[in-house]
Amino acid sequence: MSSDAKPLFWRDPALPFLELRTIQDGRQVCYARHSHEHFSIGAITGGCSTYLNERTSHAVGRGDVVLMNPGEVHACNPIADQPWSYHMLYVDTAWLAGLQREFGLSANQDFHPFQSRLSQDARLYRQLDRLVALCRDGESSVLQKQGEAVGFFSAVQSILQPAGRNENEPHDRLLQAADYINDHYAAELSLQDICSAAALSSSYLIRAFRQRYHMTPHEYLLNCRIQRGKVLLRRGRRIADVALALGFADQAHFQRVFKRLVAATPGQYCQTRR
Repeated sequence: MSSDAKPLFWRDPALPFLELRTIQDGRQVCYARHSHEHFSIGAITGGCSTYLNERTSHAVGRGDVVLMNPGEVHACNPIADQPWSYHMLYVDTAWLAGLQREFGLSANQDFHPFQSRLSQDARLYRQLDRLVALCRDGESSVLQKQGEAVGFFSAVQSILQPAGRNENEPHDRLLQAADYINDHYAAELSLQDICSAAALSSSYLIRAFRQRYHMTPHEYLLNCRIQRGKVLLRRGRRIADVALALGFADQAHFQRVFKRLVAATPGQYCQTRR
């Protein structure tokens, strides 16, 4: 088996409800019919293949998103030795069921199966691709990954299986969420930390926070850090010390984020003319 055909797996203790598998060349990867106890969703990133779910077979290609409910017998295999590649996410069913309940689905059912088994919605494909990239990015924070995961599976739910939502959460709880981030900007915050502080569900927080502040919680956190960093730099603090005080992993990471938000490096920002 070539190196491109070998499966690449990703797992993170901070996101125990997700497992990622990537195949770059699926010509040598063949599956017998099988099923999972978890929910699975994948994206075809190149070439084409066959996708069998229960009794229905599809030809799928780049841009298609495939879904498998727990227990459904399925298989994806190459077509006449044509190259194909894909990402596949395996999702803890209990975690996804909890997210579905936040969307207002019946609390009496643990998991609501999806009616769709195949989607060609470009939004889902782009968001899944972004989630995969973030999972693999060693510099992405826990909060960023958790927020992206909740945002993606909220999109899956709303696009493929619309349901009633509770939009009546008190507005001041969003203020509590923002205040919590402002007060703890140097900490390694998790999504649950912010949700607990504001008594909000994760799905509501991700959706409503962006609507209110035009940023994700992670983007808001980074902005808080950089604004505070500018104050510390103006006071003459060393760049390395500022990076540490703001909660960045290292000076290089701080410098990259600073330049992205300020359009200047920390060193340039410290240089003044009289």
